[in-house]
Amino acid sequence: MRINLIGCGTMGEAILKAIIRKKICSNQEITVCEMLSDRRNRLGKKYGVTTTGDCKAFLDRADVVILAVKPQDVESVLQQITGLFKAQLFISIAAGIKLDYLCTKLNYNQVVRSMPNTPARIGKGMTVWTGTVELETKNREKARMILSSFGEELYFSDEKYLDMATALSGSGPAYIFLFIEALIDAGVHIGLSRDISQKLVLQTISGSVEMMEKLSKHPAELRNMVTSPAGTTTVALLQMESGGLRSLIITAVEAAYQKAKQLSSK
Repeated sequence: MRINLIGCGTMGEAILKAIIRKKICSNQEITVCEMLSDRRNRLGKKYGVTTTGDCKAFLDRADVVILAVKPQDVESVLQQITGLFKAQLFISIAAGIKLDYLCTKLNYNQVVRSMPNTPARIGKGMTVWTGTVELETKNREKARMILSSFGEELYFSDEKYLDMATALSGSGPAYIFLFIEALIDAGVHIGLSRDISQKLVLQTISGSVEMMEKLSKHPAELRNMVTSPAGTTTVALLQMESGGLRSLIITAVEAAYQKAKQLSSK
């Protein structure tokens, strides 16, 4: 499978590493288009891939083209490559750029829109995606193979769910990091060293997630397993609920969803 990657910033490089690590194709079958010459040279040496500053280069030979540029750069790139597609699968990871826009600009219909999140950098991403109604089965499977190489993937037949997922899993790591930061600060506040507090918090969160996955229980049930009557957990949870933590999270995700819809409507 020959893959052209247009744009290789943080997320683009995560995808590059994943498709090489998972042996979806060989290094020699990958072409990376990167406008910054220093970065282009570094990527070529580090990964042994063909690099170019011309996004049209070798496009006719590609089986899959992945667009990984910033949303504000999408239009410029699409203008350069329109009319060059015959049978290739086109995958966009540009936030807020709708399928209709991509298809219209490219005059092409074998198009996938996806939304990965930052844990893709370590192969633990959550990517939601959708495709055109005309998307061929072979291209659907290629998309699934590539998107699952850097974590979990979830397909939606209706594009509207991508904005919802953007608010939850796309922005989600930031919410989790804020919570982790606050817990670590709380440990320091009560007298622990920062290193010890961080170790306790990270292992607690990691273990809790794995426990929920393995036991397949509702989070409320697992929470109740930790909460003894009149105990330390009870008073801590009371403070969180009194402060509106649950409703604040819900309203924050709702705000992110509305913003995602606003951005994708432009």
